[in-house]
Amino acid sequence: MLKNLFVSISSQKQEPISYLIVGLGNPGIQYEHTRHNVGFIVMDYIAKQCGSQINRMKYKGMLGDVILNGKRVLLLKPMTYMNLSGDSVRDAMNFYKLTPERVIVVYDDISLQPGKLRIRLKGSHGGHNGMRSIIEQCDSEVFPRVKIGVGAKPNPSWDLADWVLSKFSMEEQNELENAAVHAYEAISLIVDDRASEAMNKYNS
Repeated sequence: MLKNLFVSISSQKQEPISYLIVGLGNPGIQYEHTRHNVGFIVMDYIAKQCGSQINRMKYKGMLGDVILNGKRVLLLKPMTYMNLSGDSVRDAMNFYKLTPERVIVVYDDISLQPGKLRIRLKGSHGGHNGMRSIIEQCDSEVFPRVKIGVGAKPNPSWDLADWVLSKFSMEEQNELENAAVHAYEAISLIVDDRASEAMNKYNS
């Protein structure tokens, strides 16, 4: 039984890549668990749920290889810093010959309340520098995306950079944990070619 399972998993790992899932964030311990790093947080959660790790340095990012809904999927955390995320995504897309429709991007959204999700199949960068870089480097806006709410600035006078690089409160942390679960479920549906179902179920 165990031998058959091993053979099955090994054969799946030889399958072509169905999707590239990209979680946006900044490398470095000082950025861990900040609002701008929710993409990294979701990638780590998906890897854990799939019994894998994101532990290989390739395409200017940290890479993981998982089986999700029976399909081979790559998880990518660009290590380029947010404003240059497109460099990493472009390199991975080119190597695996993936179209933008097969690249799901997960990132923070200050227009949504903490923990809320919004799924779109295409669109502009909306002022997000990581998404801006991806669109510019890959010359397309047709990227499925899962946006995770991190909340708006508590005061208009706050600097936006300071806000997105701040850490979540304890209450917000609980909302974020729920968001990671929902993002994983939504991405599973998208990978299974059920994007409309994902949007109907999880869009705020």
